Amino acid sequence: MNPELYPLGLRIAGRPVVVVGGGPVAARRTRSLVRAGAHVRVVAPEVCEDLAALVAPLPDGAARPDGSGPAGTVAWEARSFRPGDVEGAWLVHTATGSPEVDAAVAAEAESLRVFCVSAGDAEAGTAWVPAVARVTVGGGGAGGAAGSSPAVVASDADATEITVAVSAGRDPRRAQRVRDAIDALLATGELPLRPVRPAAHGRGSVALVGGGPGDPGLVTARGRRLLAQAEVVVTDRLGPRALLDGLADDVVVIDVGKTPGFHPVPQEEINALLVEHALAGRRVVRLKGGDPYVFGRGGEELIACEEHGIPVEVVPGVTSAVSVPAAVGIPVTHRGWSRGFTVLTGHEDIGKVPAASDHTVVLLMGVSRLRDSAAALVASGRSPETPVAVVEDGYGPRQRSTVGTLATIADVATAAGVRAPAVTVIGDVVRVSPAWRAAGLD
Repeated sequence: MNPELYPLGLRIAGRPVVVVGGGPVAARRTRSLVRAGAHVRVVAPEVCEDLAALVAPLPDGAARPDGSGPAGTVAWEARSFRPGDVEGAWLVHTATGSPEVDAAVAAEAESLRVFCVSAGDAEAGTAWVPAVARVTVGGGGAGGAAGSSPAVVASDADATEITVAVSAGRDPRRAQRVRDAIDALLATGELPLRPVRPAAHGRGSVALVGGGPGDPGLVTARGRRLLAQAEVVVTDRLGPRALLDGLADDVVVIDVGKTPGFHPVPQEEINALLVEHALAGRRVVRLKGGDPYVFGRGGEELIACEEHGIPVEVVPGVTSAVSVPAAVGIPVTHRGWSRGFTVLTGHEDIGKVPAASDHTVVLLMGVSRLRDSAAALVASGRSPETPVAVVEDGYGPRQRSTVGTLATIADVATAAGVRAPAVTVIGDVVRVSPAWRAAGLD
């Protein structure tokens, strides 16, 4: 630990800063200063291409090619450093590559009581630039950058930024590695991101997050991040419920899970819950199994929120229609065997599916109607010998694959005690699975 280092954040928007040097290091420093809103004066006989792009004049309101403007400004004086250049600056960065010039800049800054960052010799300066990770929470947009990886950039007025600065003495690469590790945890929501102070204007939002087939490792990084910011989570039975264990104690968790034939909270009430909490100024996450738009009624929830002027973000998820078969070695398409697939909920439209042998059928929520579905497919032209696999509890503790044919699967599943949740796959692709081969059905 360096007891002489006093960590401090500087608000330099609208204030003059001098950068001495025209190379890549000076360009990086200038870019960060412009993003912070500083009025930068570059002093260097020549500048590199990246720095020249920052210096180039822009139309009013235009953004620079690297996305750094137009928050700050950059002016270039094409000459060498000379005494008096530091006068009036709030901060100085020197990165000339010449120890003599950098020392002269640092000495003048010292005499004028201006803090100086010296890229060539940290001990010669009076300030240091740490490795920085940033993530903006709140609001509804995505994109931007934090440290060295993507993060959240919100567009709403209640967005706030978390900035983590890492200093490792005279070992900048070590600082960068620590920063990158923190940055990754911020990006995935594994560090606490939820604001403690409520938004002043009280406007809430809703995120429809697809949680995937249930394994917490299969939710997207964006979904994890939004969960870390949530004040209210409305969850399904088949979502990655293990993620709820990591939420703060004061996060409101509302379980609206459905089981076959039992829907304790009708969809209209779920919509009303989302609207109620968002209008109260809370950040709401609707955590769903699979993907919000694959038999998840996400479209209905979006419409309900938009009717009340509530901003909504939809975060795609890994649908169980594809991922659960994959968990037991079944691809829904396979060269030479299947050129496409249809996903249904196992109801009356199943007889309308193409009867081609190279077209896979995937049934969700179809265990209770398995016998009727198999009969309807045979009646519409499918061979009774078409392979079938019923995959229970994909990625869960009781994951199991039961195989048969359209002619036999209902009896086989009944004998095996197959129960929901399960995904049924119908087609020649089932022959790829280890369960089919182990059953010796070919």
